[in-house]
Amino acid sequence: MIQCQSKKDKEPEFLFRASLLVNENHTWYKGFEHLADLLYERSKGRMKLEVYPSEQLSKEIEAIRLIQAEVIDMTTTGSVLSNWFEMAIFCELPFFMRDSIDMKKFINSSIGQQMEKEMIQKTGLRPVAFFQRGERHLTSNRPIKHPDDLKGLIIRIPNVPAFVTAWSTLGAKPTPMAFSEVFTSLQQGTIEAQENPFALIKSAGFSEVQSYINLTGHVVSWSYPVIGEKQFQKLPKDLQTIFLEAAKDMQDFEHQLFQENEKSVQQELKKLGLTFIEVDKEAFLKKCEPGIYESLSPDMKTVYHQIKKILE
Repeated sequence: MIQCQSKKDKEPEFLFRASLLVNENHTWYKGFEHLADLLYERSKGRMKLEVYPSEQLSKEIEAIRLIQAEVIDMTTTGSVLSNWFEMAIFCELPFFMRDSIDMKKFINSSIGQQMEKEMIQKTGLRPVAFFQRGERHLTSNRPIKHPDDLKGLIIRIPNVPAFVTAWSTLGAKPTPMAFSEVFTSLQQGTIEAQENPFALIKSAGFSEVQSYINLTGHVVSWSYPVIGEKQFQKLPKDLQTIFLEAAKDMQDFEHQLFQENEKSVQQELKKLGLTFIEVDKEAFLKKCEPGIYESLSPDMKTVYHQIKKILE
């Protein structure tokens, strides 16, 4: 954060810079632009936020380090924070949360609040809101309604250990692969399926090489818009209050955009010829749970049980 000297009231007292990995068309960017307008208006020009999309300033991990060094001020982040504190893995654990209701229960619970406190203490980042990510779903050329239907299915996954554990436990053959190789590999039959959110399924053109979207919703995850704690504490109390209230309004604004986008993308995928398949989510969760649980450290197993009680 740059603390500016006022020049005839034209320059803000506090200038923030936010680094985002998404482009200008993404709901997160639009949310941050809305926050910028709110901050400037409600502080009467005392605060200004500049938003840089498409990793113009830095990639996610680097953005966190730059915020810690007070070079920039804001970004969005989630499970990658497990590099600093282990509990962040619950932001993106496969076959753990059933839906956005579970997600909100967790975020608003005492465990969720504890995670936010650890984030401030161990990373120097203050979460000011949360953005829901699109649920990840499985695409394939045969319908998958039950875990038994996965037997031997070669599924491309990102190189995430928990994803390997989850799909192996379910009986599939997970294959870590760069995203840029997925379309051609599906086309050639090297892999038979892949998993991603609706928007990415559409933009990658997977409707040309896949027939079904199986609504597994196997990863329900979110990202936190964060500000450096040092930067936040430099604000006087009145501006801290304005900042936090504006961030919550940004969250509501972005969530509405997110919901509208999810609905429109689904309709577009159906028009492209993809058939949507309802799956037995409880069967997936039940079969996958032992493998996911055993992959956790002893401390995180304790937290796992605590979260499960909250979600009951």
